[in-house]
Amino acid sequence: MKHTWILRTAALLAPLCLGAQNLQEFEKRVTEFTLANGLHFIVLQRPEAPVVSVLTRVDVGGANDPAGRTGLAHMFEHMAFKGTDTLGTTNWAAEKKTLAEIEALYDKIDVEKNKGPRGSKETLESLQKEVKAAIEKANSYVDKEAYSRLISLNGGVGMNASTSGEATTYFYSLPSNRLELWFLLTSQVFKNPIMREFYKERDVVREERRMRAESNPQGKMVQLLLQTTFLSHPQRNIIGWASDIENLRANAAEEFFRKYYVPSNMVMVIAGDVDPKEAKRLADQYFSSLPAGPAPPRVITEEGKQEGERRAVIDTESQPMLFVTYKRPNAFHPDDAPLAVLAGSLASGRTGVIYKELVEQKKLALFATADANFIGEKFPGAFLMYSVPGVGKTVEENEKALQEIIERVKKEKIDEAVIRRVKTQIRAGLIRGLDSNMGMAMRLAENYQLFGDWRKLFTKIDEVEKVSADDLMRVAKTYLVDSGRTVVHSHAPKKEDSK
Repeated sequence: MKHTWILRTAALLAPLCLGAQNLQEFEKRVTEFTLANGLHFIVLQRPEAPVVSVLTRVDVGGANDPAGRTGLAHMFEHMAFKGTDTLGTTNWAAEKKTLAEIEALYDKIDVEKNKGPRGSKETLESLQKEVKAAIEKANSYVDKEAYSRLISLNGGVGMNASTSGEATTYFYSLPSNRLELWFLLTSQVFKNPIMREFYKERDVVREERRMRAESNPQGKMVQLLLQTTFLSHPQRNIIGWASDIENLRANAAEEFFRKYYVPSNMVMVIAGDVDPKEAKRLADQYFSSLPAGPAPPRVITEEGKQEGERRAVIDTESQPMLFVTYKRPNAFHPDDAPLAVLAGSLASGRTGVIYKELVEQKKLALFATADANFIGEKFPGAFLMYSVPGVGKTVEENEKALQEIIERVKKEKIDEAVIRRVKTQIRAGLIRGLDSNMGMAMRLAENYQLFGDWRKLFTKIDEVEKVSADDLMRVAKTYLVDSGRTVVHSHAPKKEDSK
């Protein structure tokens, strides 16, 4: 049985190895439909095992956070699996009443804070005690983990969610004969979202920020890098500002949901042992009543042209690190594939130019790599180069070596054997990401939402195959330029002279 499954999987993925020329074979397994309210479904039949992976991708992320409310997209991610008005509560009527009381108290707190120095400290302290008691009361009605427990009892696994700068995704897998449960629960959550334990989760998100961006040296570096590379674009702060997170409100989260979680801004993918006709019937039954709503506002803030090198330094006692970025266009640009091959040629594991020179030959770094677009695909981003200096070596030595490599690839063609190897690695990496129902669901949703067509999965391979050594030299000259460079590094703080 195991060998049969491997053969079937190989047969399914074989078209991907060949690119768009065998797209028609793959299309036979895919069914698409859009409900009248604009909600789009992609159904992929993979009957090798009686399981399905289900995924919802919403075209909203950290870049869509309103000013003063950064972290809001991430906050709603924490709400999605809290349950419904019948699941996750021991007394919905009492819980609903108390949740409304909490918001009313926070309204009063905001009024008092907005008075500034004219506000009453005593009144504010009294209101804060009241809201704390109300939150505890509301939480007492919560049947914790009821949603995830129900999924688990029905054989569901891998329930999770993620928020990036450009999208929010919810996903898990379950037996195919329990698919209707997903339709039922997901439709209830999106029809009537409940801000259950919102303020408890707000503390969780705040702690996540503390751990990722305030206590973690590399997290600090990445945050500084984003804020130095991008001066105006919202993706410069995906995780949210601490003060914003601490003041997020449940009513703001619900308002955010109503604006962005409209059917036309979502795509749902079902991959596995599924009957497309039955999936269509269930979609009509459970999701047709979702109100269409107006199209959400797009991100209109654009990053201006960078006209000179930017530098930033952070003091830390941890291992020194060096980050170098160069501005680049988004994934819709024709140069996306050449930039991907260029990054692979520079840093594809131990065979990449950067690794071989900095780590193996010159012994300047413990680790060195490159990323074609480390921030995302929807918006113009940055080409990243990164190294960790070795013992006794400096970030200055690493930066000089990286710059020498960049200048060389602008003047000398990268060896064809290296390019062929990188193309094979890119193709293999894509196929590895498609070796499961969930991997396929994620790729289909991502490509549909970004490019308007999941078939981009196939054409990406063809685009990579067409990249030449001349293309690599051209994009290096075009994008890896001094005026678009940002350098961020860390070093140990200078010790004060003893007096």
